Amino acid sequence: MGRHVAPLIAFDVDSRVLHTMFGAFRPTASVHVGLLWKTPWRLSPTRKANVRDRLKKVDAVIEAVRASGVECAALTKALELPKEHEMDPKDKYTVFSPHDRNYRKGIHKVPKFTRITHRTNPKGF
Repeated sequence: MGRHVAPLIAFDVDSRVLHTMFGAFRPTASVHVGLLWKTPWRLSPTRKANVRDRLKKVDAVIEAVRASGVECAALTKALELPKEHEMDPKDKYTVFSPHDRNYRKGIHKVPKFTRITHRTNPKGF
C-alpha cells in the first residue's frame, strides 16, 4: 500500500475551528464582498488642497514658459485657460458629465485626472 500523507487542512480537538496553512493571513469573508476600489463621494479637504496646489504649479510652469520667450501652439492654447484663482470652486473640483443627474461629477472620478486639464466646461454647465 501507499504511504499516508498528512493533509494540509487539519481540525483542532473540537473540530469547530478550521486551521489552514495560511494561519493568521487567511482571507476573511469581507475581502470577497463589495467593490475592489472604493472611491468616496466627495473630495476631502486634503485632496481639494492638493488639487489647488496642482493647478497653481501648472500655472507657474505655463508662466515660466511664457516668460522664456518660446512661442508654440500648445503655449497659446494653455494661455487661454483660466488660472487657478480665476476658477469657480465648482470648476476646480467637478467636471461636466452628460450621464450624471446634475451634469457634473467629482473630478476624482475621472481616470488620470491629475494628468489631464479639466479647466473648461461646456457653456451653461
